[in-house]
Amino acid sequence: MNGAFRFDPDEPDVLTPETTARMVLPSRIGTMVQEQGRRLPSWLPVFFGVGAIAYFLPRHEPGFLCPAVVFCGALVIVATLWRRPLARLGGFALLIASAGFLDVQLCAHRQPDMPYLPSRAVILSGEVARIDAVAETNGQANRRVVLKRVVFESGLDIGMSPLRRTLRISLKARDPAVFLPGARLRMRALLRLTPWPSSPGGRDMQREAWFAGQAGTGTVLGTVSVLSGGRTPLLEHTREAIAASLMTWLPDQRGAIAATLLAGETASLSTQTRDDFAVSGLAHLLAVAGLHLGLVMGFVVMALRLLMAACPPVALRWPCREIAVIVGFVAGGLYVLLTGSHLPAVRALGMAAFGTVALLAGRRVLSMRALALVALGIMAFAPYVVLDVSFQMSFAAVMALIAAYDVMRGGLLNLRGEGGVLRGAGTHGVALVLTSVVAGLATLPVSLAHFGLFQPWFVLANLLAVPLAGLWVMPAGIIALLLMPLGLARLPVHVMGAGIALIMRMAHGVAGFPVAVTPVPAMPGWGLLLYLLGLCFLCLWRGKARLCGLLPILFAMASPWLVARPDVLVAPDAGSMAVRVDEGLAVGMGSGLDRLVVRDWTQALALPTVDLADVGTCDGSFCRVKTAGGVVLMRPQDRSDGFDVPPEAFCREASLFVTQSPAREACPGLPFIDRFSVWRDGAFAAYAGPHGWKLVSDRAWRGDRFWVPAPGSRGVPNLPMAQAE
Repeated sequence: MNGAFRFDPDEPDVLTPETTARMVLPSRIGTMVQEQGRRLPSWLPVFFGVGAIAYFLPRHEPGFLCPAVVFCGALVIVATLWRRPLARLGGFALLIASAGFLDVQLCAHRQPDMPYLPSRAVILSGEVARIDAVAETNGQANRRVVLKRVVFESGLDIGMSPLRRTLRISLKARDPAVFLPGARLRMRALLRLTPWPSSPGGRDMQREAWFAGQAGTGTVLGTVSVLSGGRTPLLEHTREAIAASLMTWLPDQRGAIAATLLAGETASLSTQTRDDFAVSGLAHLLAVAGLHLGLVMGFVVMALRLLMAACPPVALRWPCREIAVIVGFVAGGLYVLLTGSHLPAVRALGMAAFGTVALLAGRRVLSMRALALVALGIMAFAPYVVLDVSFQMSFAAVMALIAAYDVMRGGLLNLRGEGGVLRGAGTHGVALVLTSVVAGLATLPVSLAHFGLFQPWFVLANLLAVPLAGLWVMPAGIIALLLMPLGLARLPVHVMGAGIALIMRMAHGVAGFPVAVTPVPAMPGWGLLLYLLGLCFLCLWRGKARLCGLLPILFAMASPWLVARPDVLVAPDAGSMAVRVDEGLAVGMGSGLDRLVVRDWTQALALPTVDLADVGTCDGSFCRVKTAGGVVLMRPQDRSDGFDVPPEAFCREASLFVTQSPAREACPGLPFIDRFSVWRDGAFAAYAGPHGWKLVSDRAWRGDRFWVPAPGSRGVPNLPMAQAE
């Protein structure tokens, strides 16, 4: 052959379809990739995140050699095969993924060791790093303080070095102590380690505590003594003053919601209000994030532009649009500071900063590249956030919105036309509705994966509530904030309260609809990853091939029903155990300390709870329950009079023995889960199979990682400082 191919006598004279496919397919893929053009940089955070997630997959702590070799190999590929587009792009993808792996690995190694916490009540002192207000109990506001540089002052801990990690301590509701951040407190408290996952594969709070620098939690016994006063931050004082004024003018849940929206104070929200907003799918309205920041900035920009346009000399001589955008961004930054600088709001502010710079430079305000830069910056600084639900939901929502508005931009521009204020306000309302629907659909699978609850009426609730919040509640709130220094904020606050009352009635009404909350089985981790990758392909890829992203999304939505569900569950302290039966989840509890664990089980399996005695045959301390894998013998309570050995007949007919007491010699030859098992390996899940029971422990699931305590370990002691010579 002449031209592109050389003649080889060993090759056939005619190209076969297979040979043609091997030649054409790489060229076709290369063409499709090159057509992406400036969209390709948007994939950088995707590969970085995949590399960071890969760090958490091994069962043993990985070494640095393998990822370093991959990183260097990717550099070699990029440098030597620069003229080959596919090889170059593959090398870049591998390079970014290995960088994400190394980044989170270095971050994990930099964390201080988990310290030993006394198992009994201890006297301690520490500096207040943060004060968190939590929900009221019996009409009393609760407080939770985060202490740093904690020193133990009792027992063998005297003389130990201050903790390098923080402690989160819950105060009593009626504690009279008054203090500010920076104060030095002294108290007697009962400390607890970060709890183990409720089941293998469940939420790993120990991993979260490892990267957050937390050592554990505690509860105050008695009263708190203030050893030294703290500073009085102007911002904290302003926030408290605003919240107090709102609660004075609106002394009910309207004031509590107003204080949440304008000052970030959530302590006064009642349980009923939280439940109504959560069940109706409006919980995001109570969490200050990107939606609220966008509403604030949008209102300020629009109002300022209208005011400047109303003054002809200003409109003709000044750059009104640029001034309005800058003032709007400053207002958004002040709003984020005023509401507590929560992480979702800070992320949204970073995105708004890129949008402001783009608008001033005459570029598109919302773009995938700006979102990619923000996401890459956040992950480079804290790569472990890829597993955080708020990070996943916020960026999934923003990415879906940018992609959706790329498609809907022409229709919205035609709707707005050359109309006046009313047509512009109508277009703004339609955009709010579309924003709510698109963001809700994009974050729905993430919510299902983490919480296992589906609110089928959330679209209807958001169609009505979000426009009310954007066109009524938040504008009135902003006006109230501006008029508070002048003492003229009472009227706009009451206007804001009227809008909040409508949203509250709407949330309560939707929460009362049939099947307002439908539990669904929890999505496995690989299903969530598959959904996020499919969403990225659907939103980032250009061309009709982007629709291929729907396939992994649909498969991810079906994943909860494609994995095996455990037949028996045992709590990390063996205080609760459950068997999956036709009626639901039969639970046997030795005490009420594991109610949160049982709640996690019912949420993950989407099953109601039934009493163990109602579905099994109980005789004394033992209950027998028939399952698909055979009879399960259970002893849910550890009697104080010692361990009762089960009758031989019980052991003979059973195929699995689960007990809160030690069971080493109780039923010889029978698989068992007892107190020693969970003490060593954490929570257990048992799966019935054709060849018997498969027992999976939390330790077997998570492996030997930094944040997984060793068997029987409570951490490392804080040794006293060496004496100076």
